[in-house]
Amino acid sequence: MKGKKQNSLQLVKLCCRALDEKKAGDLRVLDVSAQSSITDFLVLATGTSEPHLRALRVELEKAIDLSQNRILGMETAHESGWIVVDIFDVMVHIFTADSRAKYGLENLWKDAVEVSVPMLLGIEKPRKRAVTKKKTKAVAKKAVKKATKKRKKTSK
Repeated sequence: MKGKKQNSLQLVKLCCRALDEKKAGDLRVLDVSAQSSITDFLVLATGTSEPHLRALRVELEKAIDLSQNRILGMETAHESGWIVVDIFDVMVHIFTADSRAKYGLENLWKDAVEVSVPMLLGIEKPRKRAVTKKKTKAVAKKAVKKATKKRKKTSK
């Protein structure tokens, strides 16, 4: 199961890079594997116009073809403001701003876990876990003990 999810995440990265290169707006990734039996991830993006949506779709298709993945289905109703690309474990939704606001998929999948797009694209480094005061004191105390032992050994 873990390998399958890792492959899906690689496909998500590929899709995000392709959409980002063509200047998709408000790029978001939702991990819906706990809520959905048909897909693991939703990739949501916004285009500025119908021609921009088509350019995003074409770029996405090229990237998917080059990666040797298969598109299972695509819904591209003319002038609808919404394109859906089904890549089995990943569903990509490309909207105009009006359509995205109208359908509100983020609200529909509000229980999903959001995946950091900057981290997927390698723009943002993972944050280090916060160090608590208690942990800091314990580390300092250990360092003092170690230094004291060292001084005792060298003074003998």
